[in-house]
Amino acid sequence: MKRYAYYLSCINESMTKEVDRSIDLWQKDLGIELVKMHESTCCGGSNLDYVSPKHFALVNARNIAIAEKMGQDLVVSCNTCLMTIRSAKKKLDETPELKKEVNDILKKEGLEYRGTSDVRHLLWVLVDDVGIDAIKEKVKVPLTNYRIAPFYGCHILRPSKVLGHDNPVEPSSLDQLIEALGGKTIPYEHKNRCCGFHTLLVAEEESLNVAAEALEEAIREKADFIVTPCPLCHTVLDGYQAKALKQAGDEKNSIPVFHLSEMVGLALGYTAKQLGIKRHIVT
Repeated sequence: MKRYAYYLSCINESMTKEVDRSIDLWQKDLGIELVKMHESTCCGGSNLDYVSPKHFALVNARNIAIAEKMGQDLVVSCNTCLMTIRSAKKKLDETPELKKEVNDILKKEGLEYRGTSDVRHLLWVLVDDVGIDAIKEKVKVPLTNYRIAPFYGCHILRPSKVLGHDNPVEPSSLDQLIEALGGKTIPYEHKNRCCGFHTLLVAEEESLNVAAEALEEAIREKADFIVTPCPLCHTVLDGYQAKALKQAGDEKNSIPVFHLSEMVGLALGYTAKQLGIKRHIVT
């Protein structure tokens, strides 16, 4: 059983509780244990760095230091948390004076940022550590009858100098996972594009236009559902779907949107009720 320090994202603690609920069900089936980091704090999203770079470095140095104290890599299931914490790690590793400054503060709490724990997405753990072949062997209910639109989202792909796992132009890890679970991926140009979440509060019309384009392509390609590794993308594509499609002049169609943890759970034999899929707006 390989263990990881699991970072509790704010979005999963509030709006998308079904993500962690799903992971709790199947993690040990795949030979992994995600140990929840109850002492961690909000990563600051993609905004804190612009408001207070020092606090941005400090809070995320602390988050990583907790994982290091646990002796494990830090794993997230939110793309924005991934990009944010990895960005902070890069700055800390490349700036000795900043690292010293934050460690002077962290030592009051008995913590030290050393830079020894990696920061990874759950998707990467599944594909790289568990492995595609091992996942195939564990599938109980293959997703054979489903055409699935993979929607990676921005912050698991870009900036590539911070993330560096997938080719941001032609990503493949989520496609590999879908196929390992027996599903069929569809040609989907929007799979590496933005969902519009981070402009939703300041430019709602433009944000919903972006979401509508992704939704309409999936519907046009006759996908049975969209799957995303990001709960923020899920929030827009599911929670704001009706509004986005109405703005685009399409009020007749809809398409379910699943988080990758729910898709994995379905293929491993768990029910939609167990996985919390009924919490979605579109089901």
